[in-house]
Parts: sequence; C-alpha cells; structure tokens
Amino acid sequence: MSSLLAVLDAVDAQPMSVKLRARSYELLGDLTGRTVLDAGCGGGRAVAELAEHGARAVGVDLDPEMIAVARKRWPAGEFHVGDACELPLETKSASYYRADKVLHTLDDPARAVAEARRVLAPGGRAVLLGQDWDTIAIDSDEPEATRRLVHAKADSLPSPRVARRYRNLLLDAGFTDPVVEVHTAVFTDDTALAVLHRITDEQSWLAEQAERARTNRIFVAIPIFLVAAQG
Repeated sequence: MSSLLAVLDAVDAQPMSVKLRARSYELLGDLTGRTVLDAGCGGGRAVAELAEHGARAVGVDLDPEMIAVARKRWPAGEFHVGDACELPLETKSASYYRADKVLHTLDDPARAVAEARRVLAPGGRAVLLGQDWDTIAIDSDEPEATRRLVHAKADSLPSPRVARRYRNLLLDAGFTDPVVEVHTAVFTDDTALAVLHRITDEQSWLAEQAERARTNRIFVAIPIFLVAAQG
C-alpha cells in the first residue's frame, strides 16, 4: 500500500492533477453546505479540498490502511471504510457523488454507478474520473514491447476500459445530460518512472526508461476521462 500511496501522492501533486480535481469540483456545482460522497477516496486529499470549498465531504475507501492514512492526514475529515457498491449513506442523502481512479478496480462498475444513483437526492450530480488503461502513450525504443506491457497491465485489472464507458454507465443508471471531457496528464520527470513501475517490473524495459529519465527524455501521456451527469 505504501508504494501505491507514494505514486498517488506524486501524481496528485502534478499541476495537471490539481487542475483536474478543481474541474471535477466545478462540474459538481455549488458545494457550500452540500453533502459530497467521494468514493475510493484513498489518502483523502479530495475530501479535504471539498471541505475547504464548504462541503460536508465524506470519504469512503475499501482499504482500511488508506482510511487510516486519510484520518491521520486530515483529522477534521469524515472517512469510512466501505465498498463503492454498498455505500454507508442513506438513500437520497447526498447532493453530489465523485469517483476518481476507482471504477477500474471493480468487477462490476455498473453496480457502483447504480449505488451512486441511490445515495443522490433528486437533482444531485455525479462526476467520474479515470484513465482507460489501454490508452497510455509511452515514448520507447521498443514499441512492440511497450504495447505488450501496457496491454498486459490493462488485462490484469478488473475493468481496465471502463473509462470509455462512463457516459453510457451513467445513462444506464438513469442519469441525464452527461458532459464528457478528456484531459491529458503528461509526465516528463521522475514521476513518469514511478508510474511505469506500477505498469511492469520487466527490468530490461524499465532500464531504457530509467536512462530516458536520467537524460531528460522520458515521456508518458495518459488521457483522463471526466464525465459529469445529472441525477
């Protein structure tokens, strides 16, 4: 968990990630006094930021260690260990729902989106963010190996291509008026190498990328899909 958290922290600190989180809050709407459920909250950064915007933010994550970290980092926050498919909120009790980098980890993302619909009050909004794990651009002298490794990582995940389905998942769950945006996260520093270590442990391939990082030639681009819809 510590290595994953370190990567998440590094990615979340990138200027593009900061802008993307801000955009997700903007697409939710007026946060003042509203209950916002952040599913798969991880270390709790978004919960803290939402609270700074005046929301009653509630973070839920299946990993008890992540929740322990979130509570330590943000002691004023509200965090619960829980399943995205069985949220610890009453029906129609939240104004907004947000899930960032979580649906690809689920066997049944549709169930999670239906659960989001359940907890939202009439007129509530949901925002889904995440990457399609088949669409990662990596500069490499070994394009065939790169393609193989990216696809192997994707195939190891429960729902690697769910991000391209966000719009339809929301529509199928009864949401309306979806807004679709695609933003690209670009990494050209040591964070790129950390991201690649999460994709593979194939040392010969990573050695080339490490040399690229050493000579300021590493390049990783990840499209991030953001979809908001009305409940």
